[in-house]
Amino acid sequence: MESEGAMAAIVMEFRPKDRIKQDAEPIALIYRSMGTKAAEEVVNRALAELAVTMQGLAVQVRGRDLLDLARQLRRLERMAQQLGLVSLGVVAADVRACLEGGDMVAFGAVWARLIRVAETSLATEKGALDQQV
Repeated sequence: MESEGAMAAIVMEFRPKDRIKQDAEPIALIYRSMGTKAAEEVVNRALAELAVTMQGLAVQVRGRDLLDLARQLRRLERMAQQLGLVSLGVVAADVRACLEGGDMVAFGAVWARLIRVAETSLATEKGALDQQV
């Protein structure tokens, strides 16, 4: 029994940090073509839709409802690309590849990464929008 306690004492918490890649050009193009006010509305709406999509995906994964998940991940990937959220799009594609390949261990790990990248990407993008206004 003591060895279990000793082993538990050496367990370390690991908090991975992902390097987030973004391309400012898609949003800059929207601002150039639409003007500040209209572009702000369009981009904010798109970011909100992306957040809702992520929430929907999380509900599906928690409920182990994987039937439509690949299609929803593909949708998330496209939305991220349209907003220049490069890392988010790439990781969404990676999650989809794990799912389609049937590798549920890898799916779990990459899904956790997608959650981290989405949280960081959306927070970073919100900050970038605040600076443009």
